[in-house]
Amino acid sequence: MAERVIAVLGPTAAGKSELALRLAHELGGEVINADSMQLYTGMDIGTAKLTVAQRQGIPHHLLDVWDVRRTANVAEYQRMARAAIAAVHARGRVPILAGGSGLYIRATLDDLNFPGTDPAVRQRLEEELAERGPGELHARLAGLDPGAAASILPSNGRRIVRALEVIEVSGRPFTATLPRYDSVYPAIQIGLRVSRAELDRRIAERTARMWRAGLVDEVRELERAGLREGRTASQALGYAQVLRFLAGEWTQEQARAETVKATRRFARRQESWFRRDPRVIWLDAGHGADLASRALATISTWDSTLASPAEASPAEASSPKDMAPRTTS
Repeated sequence: MAERVIAVLGPTAAGKSELALRLAHELGGEVINADSMQLYTGMDIGTAKLTVAQRQGIPHHLLDVWDVRRTANVAEYQRMARAAIAAVHARGRVPILAGGSGLYIRATLDDLNFPGTDPAVRQRLEEELAERGPGELHARLAGLDPGAAASILPSNGRRIVRALEVIEVSGRPFTATLPRYDSVYPAIQIGLRVSRAELDRRIAERTARMWRAGLVDEVRELERAGLREGRTASQALGYAQVLRFLAGEWTQEQARAETVKATRRFARRQESWFRRDPRVIWLDAGHGADLASRALATISTWDSTLASPAEASPAEASSPKDMAPRTTS
């Protein structure tokens, strides 16, 4: 099973990092980050990035690779993630992709090629974004491609501009450029399912912990390093809200409350994204659940399908349908 890839995914605060760590210990694995904001150097508290001590000696890859002033690039991430997977395989270990950035996970696992760009179109759309704000452009996107608009936050100007650019350049909906669910690896995707009430509670508690741990000071330091110049990093959950506090637009309590609200909205969008993928095997990650044991059992069953090609086609092996219940709620 040396060439397999295990992905642990789900909404923020579901427990992905902890499960990936347990699986790495049990399976001889190394963790590859699939959280777009954990790629940024210095964005630690607000992204719940595991400290070196918390990683318990397990190698973690693709953390702290971009400066906060740099705009995120999914195509670049795809190259880095696939190189990391190849290196982990070469060491005879198991790559465990962990995070909640759905497009980054699909870019890594699936045959996803990115449409070209047109600098003139991009510049015009970015000028419109600066003049009119993301809300108006998001409404335009909703008229052209409702599926794309539903998957992109109305405040995420960078992704809205990219979707509109692809539509204009290719003449097709942005969602039409996404591939079918065909993995380039033998891959099992384990999704963590948490009830809405429990997830909301966890998000509120996590936000409070971040504030106690010094998120405001972290953002203040990153501001001096150019955070406000970063089109991507400056919009990160928690960081965008604290920047408004530091600018005098909000009180600190307002910034914290808005972080909770924005994170809950984001978690719902993450769930919506991942539920569209029929290959995801959902496991209950609520309190008291023996999550690691059930995940290991699920992986073991999946491994047996890979080892028995006569019983399952390659497509069935990389997209198991009956190993665990899926959520429809």
